Formats: sequence, structure tokens, C-alpha cells
Amino acid sequence: MKFRYFKHLIFTATSWALGANDDVLVGGQAVIEGVMMRSPKGYSVAIRRRDGSYRVVKELLQTTGEKWKIFKLPIVRGVGVLGQALVLGIKALRWSADEAMLDEEPSDKTTADPARSLGAAAKAESTPAGAPAALPSWVIAGSMVMALGVNIAMFIALPLFMTGLLQKQLGFESHLLFNAIDGVFRVGTFVTFLLTISFMKDMRRVFAYHGAEHKTVYNFEAREPLSVENADKYSTLHPRCGTSFLLVLMVVSIIVFSLFHFDTIAGKLASRIVLLPLIAGISYEVIRYSAKHPDSLMRLVTYPGLLLQKITTKKPDESQLATAIKALEEALSV
Repeated sequence: MKFRYFKHLIFTATSWALGANDDVLVGGQAVIEGVMMRSPKGYSVAIRRRDGSYRVVKELLQTTGEKWKIFKLPIVRGVGVLGQALVLGIKALRWSADEAMLDEEPSDKTTADPARSLGAAAKAESTPAGAPAALPSWVIAGSMVMALGVNIAMFIALPLFMTGLLQKQLGFESHLLFNAIDGVFRVGTFVTFLLTISFMKDMRRVFAYHGAEHKTVYNFEAREPLSVENADKYSTLHPRCGTSFLLVLMVVSIIVFSLFHFDTIAGKLASRIVLLPLIAGISYEVIRYSAKHPDSLMRLVTYPGLLLQKITTKKPDESQLATAIKALEEALSV
């Protein structure tokens, strides 16, 4: 049971690398045994059960820009989109984790839940249910704090500490060199983390659903009928993926951190945390522009992120593609 919670923490902390980071057209995120898809008006989560049937939830969704005008401004809109995507992604992950645990229960259980009992005729049919937004606010807040804490500890504090030790050993004083080395350590830590979790069996399945999500989005963007055959011919690598965003964010952070000079490690750490929203907003604009202008030089910035997606996406099977398509169809019907 404790290991199950640990795995869920890893899924939550990795949620930004599993999802899209744009509110244009459609996008989504891989979850446990399923996919969450967003449309301009709402979202849905489709989970595939062991018997081949689907569990689907969907809900209308207002963007942060629709709620508050300030989130329509450049830079600021990125913070709003990413914040909402993180909250929604954690809700979807929590719900999919609960569904996965229920699906693992012994089939000979004496008291079956009627709401979960589906006959053979119900296979491949959605079962509308309450949206994952019903989770208590403290659960969502707790998951966000833990995920943020893990990311800050691994990708900000640890590289900063390693760079500080190296500076003491080599005795260099250049502020630019410090931030460049810190950035290299940060990227190295991120890639090592992704490679490590990619050996987890459950994570490999999530990465396969991640690939299914990308193929389905490409299918939709090509204005072709949504089908397993059409989706399967597309790449699992997509420029608007959260993996690409995170790599761009790390590159942008090197530039932004170099503009603010602090002598102590504590000051550097505090500034890096405070500047995160600004860096995220700038990175969002870079990804957004490159996606809308595929022939621009800015697209080159996202190329390393596409290479990194070779870790975070795997080739999906037909059932995983069908699940992603189901999620998108339900999201478009909201």
C-alpha cells in the first residue's frame, strides 16, 4: 500500500511532463490506465478497465482568461494556463488512481458495486459519473504542495547545491558560469529522473498512453476522422508537450537567473523559487509561438524537447489509442 502511494506521488510530480501546456485547439495528459483530454469548452477523462469497458467523466471548464481578464495578458496567461493544467492534471490522476485500485479488487468479491458492474454488452461504452472536481480541496492542495516540493527539491535545490560544492572546489567567481553549470546540472537531473522512472512497469504504461494522446491530437489537428488507424500513423512526439515545455523552462531559467545576482546559496535558492512564475510564463510564450509558427527559428528551441519525449512517450497499442480517442470524443461533446 505504501509503495502504491509512492508511485502516485511520482505520477503527480511528473504530471507536467505528461500533459500539453496550451489552451489552443486540444491537448491532454496521460493518467493511470487512461487519458485526460481538453477541448476549448471542457475536458474528459477516459479510463480503460480490465474487462475492456470505459469509465468516463467529463465537465465544462472555463479558462483562467475567461474568469479573469489579467490572465489574457502575455506572460501572465502562461501562468494561468499552467496553473489550471496542474490542478486539473492532479484531479485526473487522483481519480484514475482510485479507479485503478478498484479495478484491482478481486472479481469474486461478495458485495459488488452495482455502479461498477458492466456486462459484455456494455464494453467500450462510457459510464458518465461525477467529475473528479468532487475531491476535497485539501486533497488537491496537499497533492500540489507535495508535487511542487518534490520538483523544487530535485530540480532547483539539488542542482544548486551541487553547483555550490563545485564552485568551492574550483574557486571560480563568474556569476554567468555558475548559472550555466547550475543549468547543466538541472537538465542532467531532470533527464536522469525521467530515465529512472521509465524503468517502472506502471510508468511505461503511462508513457504509452502519453504517446496515444499525442497521436490522437495529431489526428484531430489533421482534420481527419478520429480512428485508431488514422491516429496510429502519426508520431508520438508533439511540440506542445509538457516535456518540451519543461526543457525550454530550464533553458529560459539559465537566462533569467543570470539577470539577478545573489552571493549566498540561500539567496539564490529563494530567488529561483520566487522567479518560477516569470520563467514559466516566458517559457509558455516560447512554446506557444513555436507551435503557431512551425517554420520559424524558434522551433529549434523545442527540438531538444522532442528528443526528450522519446523517454516520456512510448508506442501505444490499439486499446490505448482507442482510449485516447474516446477521451477526445467525450471532451469535444461537452
